[in-house]
Order: sequence, then structure tokens, then C-alpha cells
Amino acid sequence: MTVLRTPVLAVAAVALTLPLALGGCGYNTIPTQEENARAKWADVEAQYQRRADLIPNLVATVQAASIAERETLTGVIEARSRATSIQLDADALSDPAAVARYQAAQGELSQALSRLMLVVEQYPQIQSNANFIALQSQLEGTENRIAVARRDYNEAARVYNTTLRTFPGNVWASTFHSGSDPLPLFTAAPGAETAPQVQFNTGAAPAQ
Repeated sequence: MTVLRTPVLAVAAVALTLPLALGGCGYNTIPTQEENARAKWADVEAQYQRRADLIPNLVATVQAASIAERETLTGVIEARSRATSIQLDADALSDPAAVARYQAAQGELSQALSRLMLVVEQYPQIQSNANFIALQSQLEGTENRIAVARRDYNEAARVYNTTLRTFPGNVWASTFHSGSDPLPLFTAAPGAETAPQVQFNTGAAPAQ
């Protein structure tokens, strides 16, 4: 019985120590960091959705003031529609083209909102509207949350990508985690550094 029990004990000991050994040498690092980056991306999406949810009430409040810049309001509405039609879940992060489309749509919406705020500056009656003030405050807070969420995602993606390229992570990435791909970073949309231009059309009919 002793002879039979020894191999069993040896196998049990290996089974207990192997996970600890793998964990200690970095086997779990890649999936852990990838999941962390995906969770941070979910935060980015949540904040963009929060912004999209605020826009209809913001547009309605501005419309109620009967401003004349129909084109600017229409631009916000159309940009929101395009931004919300492009979804990018964490499983699609490995597709750079999909990330670029998502980023471009959100950047277009940011520019449209900037133009709207420039228009509003010409209408004191809107700026003094309690509903608009509250919505503007929420929108500014959301923009700050978006910036923080994007920064946190970029940092998580940077750590994960670095692990894939450096030792010992690159060893695991080429063997047991061979399906792990680098994650793209969220960058400023093209033209974001340029202030939006607004042409005031005070003779036009209010936007509907």
C-alpha cells in the first residue's frame, strides 16, 4: 500500500504546486492585464453613453429658445446618431479599423457639441435658462469623466501591451497565450486641436 500511495502523493503535490509556480512566474499576468484593460474600456463606453443620453434634452432646451442656427443643431443631432450607431465592445478592441471608426464618430460628436456651445454664447436667454445650466454642468462633468476613463484605459492598455513585448511576458505571449493581441490606444481625433468654426445665420428659421 505504501508503494502505491507514494506516486499518488507525488501527483497531488505537483497538482498543488503547479498553479502556484505558474502564477509566480507570470503565467496569469497577460490575461489579468487584458481583463483589466477591457474593464477600463467598458468605463469609456459608459461615459460616452452618458453623454449621448444628455444630448436630446440639451438640444430640446436650446430649441425651445428659438435660436436661428438650424445647421448647428442638426449637426449635433446627426453626429449623435452616427456616434450611437457605432458600438465597440471589448471583444472588438483587437480590430484597429473598428476602433478608428468608433473614435472618429465620438470625435465628430465632440466637435458638434463644441460648435453648439459657441452658438449658445450668442444667446443670453439660453445661458440664463435653469434647465440649460443644469444640463451644461452635467455635460461638462461627463466630458471630464470621459477624459479620465480614456486615460485609465490607455494606461491599462499600455501596461498590457508592454507585457506582451517584454520578458517574461513575450514568452507566454508566444506560447500559452499566443492568441493575445496588443490593444490600440485611444488618441485625439484628427482636427481636435483646431477650434470649431461657427457661421451665425440669424436670419434663418429656428431648428425643428
